[in-house]
This record gives sequence, structure tokens and C-alpha cells, in this order.
Amino acid sequence: MKELSLNILDIAQNSIKAGAAHIDVLLDETAETLCLTIRDDGCGMTAEVVRSVTDPFYTTRTTRSVGMGIPLLKLAAEQTGGTFSIESVSEQDDPVRHGTCVQALFNKNHLDFTPLGDVVSTVCTLIQGAPSVDWHFCHTYGEHSAAVDTAEMRQVLGDVPLDSFEVLDWIRQSLLEEYAGFDTQ
Repeated sequence: MKELSLNILDIAQNSIKAGAAHIDVLLDETAETLCLTIRDDGCGMTAEVVRSVTDPFYTTRTTRSVGMGIPLLKLAAEQTGGTFSIESVSEQDDPVRHGTCVQALFNKNHLDFTPLGDVVSTVCTLIQGAPSVDWHFCHTYGEHSAAVDTAEMRQVLGDVPLDSFEVLDWIRQSLLEEYAGFDTQ
């Protein structure tokens, strides 16, 4: 994928399909590295499936015979000399503490580092596409951060739907203002 924001969109869609009620999308950035963590409380995966998901020829989809999201994210991280990990606990193994955590560490100074891309649009798209999910997005870079927590927003907004134009526009503008406060170049 040409931008990491597209990887975020793809992996988060997997979390939605896994029935997650809460999804964290965390970016922890320094001048040299970018750590992406996507954590959910979805149905999780068995140990056997976890071992298979980095294989591009493994997929649970019935519409095609390959699954490229996780393998491409792993490749993108490792091509920069970074690391990739995936941990998951299936709902059958632990009915209370189930879910999946995907983490990729990138060395930003490497020639093969994939740019982050339009993460603001990605966050807005995820919220619009799954407004009932509790989304927690946080991107930190030094002393600066850009964040959205839809659970907190629901407490303030009450019955106002998160996927309404006004709310999504406010989220977009708020994130853009927060990103204006730090330079990640």
C-alpha cells in the first residue's frame, strides 16, 4: 500500500468484522521511528489462525483467495528494519479478555519507509463506517498529540449520531488543528 493510513483502514476493518466494540488506533512517533498499534476487543483468533495471517495466501474471505492487509503491513515494517507482531486471544479461549493487537514499528529514516498519508480522513472514514464502535485514536509526536475518543464524545453529544455530517466535520477540523501543532517531517 502506498500509505500507512490505508493499512490502518484495512486492519481496522478486520477488527470491525471481528465484532469489536472498542478499537484503539495508536501512533507513537519520534524523529526516527513510528510505532503503529491497532488493538480491539473482537472475537480474536486461534493460535493456528494467528500463525497463518501473515501468509498472503491465507484469508477468511470467500470473495478472493488471498489476504494482503496484514502481510503487507508486516512487509512494510520489516523493509525498514522494523518489527511486526500480532497477538490474539479467541473468544472461545477467554470469553472475557479476547481480542487482537497488531503492532508494527517502522524506521522512518529508511529508504523504504511508507509515508503515513491522510490519517485524518482514515479516522473520519472509520467513525463514519462504524459509528457504534468506540474508537480511540491517538497520535503522539514528542510533546504533541492528536486524539479522538468517541466514547467521550457520546457522553457529551447524547443522542447525536457520530456519523452525522456536523460531528464528522468537527472531528476532522479538530484533528487538523491538533496536527497543525506539530511537525512530523
